[in-house]
Amino acid sequence: VAREFGIPVQFQRFWLWAKRQNHTYRPNRPLTPLEETQSVIFLNINCYTLVGALKEVSNKVHNAELKLFLDVELGPDLRPIAPPYKTKEDILLFFKHYDPEKEELRYVGRLFVKSASKPIEILSRLNKMAGYAPDEDINLYEEIKFEPRVMCEPIDKKITFRASQLEDGDIVCFQKPLPVESTNQYCYPDVPSFLEYVHNRQSNPVFGFCLKLINSTAKHLGLLPGVVHFRSLENPKEDDFCLEMSRLYTYDDVVERVAQQLGLDNPSKIRLTSHNCYSQQPKPQPIKYRGVDHLSDMLFHYNQTSDILYFEVLDIPLPELQGLKTLKVAFHHATKDEVVIHTIRLPKQSNVGDVINDLKTKVELSHPDAELRLLEVFYNKIYKIFPPNEKIENINDQYWTLRAEEIPEEEKNLGPNDRLIHVYHFTKETAQNQMQILNFGEPFFLVIHEGETLAEIKVRIQRKLQVPNEEFAKWKFAFLSLGRPEYLQDSDIVSSRFQRRDVYGAWEQYLGLEHSDNIPKRAYAINQDILCICFFSEAMINLAAFYASPLKQLAFGRPR
Repeated sequence: VAREFGIPVQFQRFWLWAKRQNHTYRPNRPLTPLEETQSVIFLNINCYTLVGALKEVSNKVHNAELKLFLDVELGPDLRPIAPPYKTKEDILLFFKHYDPEKEELRYVGRLFVKSASKPIEILSRLNKMAGYAPDEDINLYEEIKFEPRVMCEPIDKKITFRASQLEDGDIVCFQKPLPVESTNQYCYPDVPSFLEYVHNRQSNPVFGFCLKLINSTAKHLGLLPGVVHFRSLENPKEDDFCLEMSRLYTYDDVVERVAQQLGLDNPSKIRLTSHNCYSQQPKPQPIKYRGVDHLSDMLFHYNQTSDILYFEVLDIPLPELQGLKTLKVAFHHATKDEVVIHTIRLPKQSNVGDVINDLKTKVELSHPDAELRLLEVFYNKIYKIFPPNEKIENINDQYWTLRAEEIPEEEKNLGPNDRLIHVYHFTKETAQNQMQILNFGEPFFLVIHEGETLAEIKVRIQRKLQVPNEEFAKWKFAFLSLGRPEYLQDSDIVSSRFQRRDVYGAWEQYLGLEHSDNIPKRAYAINQDILCICFFSEAMINLAAFYASPLKQLAFGRPR
């Protein structure tokens, strides 16, 4: 210690630390002359015995650290001198000064006081520590504990230290009193409010009472600020900026700080999304406008607390947006390969017909009188054609793809014996000696006529998909019901395989096109107005795969 800090051995006085009933640790008493002559190991054992932990000595003595407080007295020239003799009436107190304007609480020194004396008798010495005039009026507080909640109480300056139950190692904070009319000018006008703020800063800050000797008593207060990492929802892997925040910040406080950081005048255009601690991705659903009370609610995920939030900048205020239903619709043009994804925003009471009418104003149709329909697609299968009068409020575009397309003329004039069938691309895969059908590509509808052979239907399919002859010759065609393929010959009458309805529902009957997955894929473009991005957690993907299995669809019906 003498080599490290330059304190001669004869001027060093070590104190033992003690754990109090409120679970705080404070310097409790100086070592006795006898204890100072003992070995560190022996002293360590005695320390455990003193705090009532003798039963732990055998387990801890080999690994335990001996923690001591080094007390040094400095003379007028700031050189170490012999520490003053301490009687039972002397109390060692540590002092911190709080400046509400700077929002700074700092260690300024320590004093020995007589237990029978009063705080008013040492005010001039405290003022000197803070750089105030000797007669400056100051308020005193005892910092009792910090965890699990802050306890900081005013000290009556006119009663004795003993009457205030102050003892060795206690911490006293002081500040200038603020005029009543000016308290609103400060976020944390007094010591208790500042300690509450520090305690509630995000990331469970460590509010340390660290002692480190440098010259007089180089003890300082360490604060780890609570920082929230903000990421753009469009780039969820990288931090855009970080802000120090209290866990008690309200929803409005948080979005206001984010808006300030981004230079936005209207905080209501900020939409936040919480972080999933398990998938390390944004949660699927954003936080609703004022949908949580405090920052702590935004960051809590099951039994874990995150320090990440995702943000979006909307083109309209979030309260207005929440009154609307937002749907992502992929528009498939009748003659062009490109698929454009459009964002449709309509009042929640709107229906599918309103969606189609709105979409018509955004897309290029093959002819002015073209009619559109809205489909629900999942895992390369068509599950539903939405009726125009269906309300959109309960339509979910997070897990199902919404596809809009023109209705072909031939489908508008079906004959009594015509069938509208589903056509899906598929491959086969064998796993654990079991065959599995895997669908891929874009599913579509096809009209088949009574008595029409597979050879005739193949001509229309090849023309629709624009597949070269050499490639198309390799394709196989099968009728599939409940996932079992029945391969067809060119002479087979396809309509005889399809029934109007069966006990399982018509959706599980389809004409399958078996081939390798190398057909040209449609290019997808996103309309510039789109604001929504879907994220799928691993659990959701597993659930989707579960429902995609034909056997599960048979058991549970169409997934919802």
